[in-house]
Amino acid sequence: MFVDDVYEDLELWYPKLRLAEAGAEVVVAGPKAGATYAGKHGYPCRADAAISEVGSTDFDGLVIPGGFAPDRLRRDRRVLELVREFAEAPKLVAAICHGGWIPISDGVYRAVRVTGSPGIKDDLVNAGAVWQDAPVVVDRHFISSRKPDDLPDFCRAILQFMAGGPIEGPR
Repeated sequence: MFVDDVYEDLELWYPKLRLAEAGAEVVVAGPKAGATYAGKHGYPCRADAAISEVGSTDFDGLVIPGGFAPDRLRRDRRVLELVREFAEAPKLVAAICHGGWIPISDGVYRAVRVTGSPGIKDDLVNAGAVWQDAPVVVDRHFISSRKPDDLPDFCRAILQFMAGGPIEGPR
């Protein structure tokens, strides 16, 4: 998972804890390892690793929370390289709300069915994505959701994908 200042608190912590509860080892990567980043609502998150020091081969998937952090992170070349590596592997690339800004900037959403915050709908469409207004959209190894209220469906889809099973529920 990526983190930087002004991340959406629920969109980071809810998936992080659900994945940990299911037995996954979750690593949160930020610009600096060990640094603490403040969420939009003030909840702190300490980065386990620096983005510059992680590799896609060490992980099964990537979860990108929203907030304003994705707008900052998508300017980091290493962030975009990691997203491309996960997308081409193909490994899970999951984004919620404004998290979709990062795959947009990397160009991996072209012809991919996605959803996201209505505020980035035009960005998604202009990047070549196929927009759907749904709580969760699954297209191969890409999973996307719109907002914090969609977190149960988003996390359910991620967990089902990681377990290798069929993905059920709203799409």
